[in-house]
Amino acid sequence: MSSPRRESIAELQRMRRGRPRRGWLMRSFRLQVMLLVGALLAGMLLAQGAYLNHRKGEIISDQIGQRALAVALSVASIPELIAAFDDPEPSVTIQPIAERIRRETGARYVVVGNTEGLRYSHPLPERLGKPMVGGDNDRALLHGESYVSEATGSLGEAMRGKTPVLDAEGNIIGIVSVGFMLDRVAMDVIEHTSLGWWLVALMIVLGFAGAYGLSRHLKRVILGLEPYEIARLAMEKEAILQSIHEGILAVNREGQITLVNQQARRFLGLPPVHAVVGQPVQDIVPNSRLLEVMERGEHQFDQDMWLGDHPVVVNRVPIHHAGEIEGAVATFRSRREIVELSNALNAASRDVDMLRAQAHEFSNKLYTISGMLQLGRIEDAIALIHQESAHQQAQMTFLMKHVGDPVVSGTLLGKLTRARELGVLLEIDEQSSLVEPLTVTGQEVLMTVIGNLLDNACHAALQGDRHNDEGPRVRLFFTDLGEQLLIEVEDNGPGVPHQHVEAIFQEGFSTKPGKHHGIGLALVSRLCRENGGAITLEESELGGACFIAVLDRSLCRPPSTGEDRPLQPGTIGR
Repeated sequence: MSSPRRESIAELQRMRRGRPRRGWLMRSFRLQVMLLVGALLAGMLLAQGAYLNHRKGEIISDQIGQRALAVALSVASIPELIAAFDDPEPSVTIQPIAERIRRETGARYVVVGNTEGLRYSHPLPERLGKPMVGGDNDRALLHGESYVSEATGSLGEAMRGKTPVLDAEGNIIGIVSVGFMLDRVAMDVIEHTSLGWWLVALMIVLGFAGAYGLSRHLKRVILGLEPYEIARLAMEKEAILQSIHEGILAVNREGQITLVNQQARRFLGLPPVHAVVGQPVQDIVPNSRLLEVMERGEHQFDQDMWLGDHPVVVNRVPIHHAGEIEGAVATFRSRREIVELSNALNAASRDVDMLRAQAHEFSNKLYTISGMLQLGRIEDAIALIHQESAHQQAQMTFLMKHVGDPVVSGTLLGKLTRARELGVLLEIDEQSSLVEPLTVTGQEVLMTVIGNLLDNACHAALQGDRHNDEGPRVRLFFTDLGEQLLIEVEDNGPGVPHQHVEAIFQEGFSTKPGKHHGIGLALVSRLCRENGGAITLEESELGGACFIAVLDRSLCRPPSTGEDRPLQPGTIGR
């Protein structure tokens, strides 16, 4: 057993020891199972044993009756006994014959009587010549039947076989009654059925022992938890699954959906759970790739994919049980939140980079001015100061004049400083203009689009293989004249190979080495599509790539509200 599993079991057992006490019957699942299974087995065995032993007792009683009748028929067919009925004293001949047969057969009595019911034989000689007792002789004496009956005679209750005695002409001349006492019959029944009852008792004991073992096994399987604890854990698990911020989708080995939480339904736009569970995942979420995970048995972590128009980050893992893959589960979270956080971090990072670049640049300038002053070249130092001030003022003046949004101005100023630090000549076309202020969404979109395109262009310009003295160069043009916003960024880098033109805007694809690339252009392409535009790739006049992004003009603020007044020139410097 793995260490995490041992820790989880230990945690469940600690929770079980610390749970509140309940009634003994509610508390002990093992006792409940043992009593329920044991009582069920005992009831079944007792019912079956009672029925079988009852039938066995009936069979034994019937056999004893048939035995008594068979003895009576044998006695009634003895020629000497039949001939003795004509003797003056029939009992002299009949009594010895009857007693000999009684002793040999184990019967309680063998009584022979005439048609009037007077005894010719009896176990007690003093009762010879007296009437037979019981009142059950009519069927034999009057109708000539042979039968078994139960009646109370002079010796007590007995099971008796009775048959008529016939002469040579077939006339009824007497009756034979062979009896076995009912208490003896009951003792025989008990003797023959006692083993069955002992077996029933043994099986009940074994049943309770098996129920005890089953209850222990079940208790161990469910980690020592009680049913109400399992129910509570199930409800807690369901609440957790439905409340977490990540979407969860699980399938079984047949590829049928077994679990989908509320967040997953929201992401995927699925119908209610009862209409989804049990359906093939390929019919509901064709690009889930869970079947692929089950087929290969491999884990997939932090995979980017699109669910409709929603970017998500997906983790997919197979479910193993006893060495077999029983299913797979996918968890996914919205990438828009990650992108929003990334944009915020990128904005902060750009500000930091701009300040760091400015600090680095001005530190070098200050060292240069300090050296000139120490050398006594004051006029050269003043000229350098005026030159730098004029350059900065020219950039500020251009941005204040041609860019009416402070966020875009700040982005461009930071990119100019960053490009200068990288050794890239970043040019902004003099015909560029963005005089209308932007909405909050427009600021985020343009900041992302311009920032990513300039970053990629600077990187490409640095990778260029140039055979002349021209250094890395990037040119930017933007305008809000007309019905759309137009942004054009070109560089003098190596350009985009023809085989990559179709894939350059796909998420995860990048010509840069290493990981964590292939996001910027895909993000720019998606933002352009979502805002009524598009992005295209052309060959640059500078020799590299030229990206043209078009956005809808609705990103600009309408000029009717007071807060949409054009930006005053002093805003950037504050």
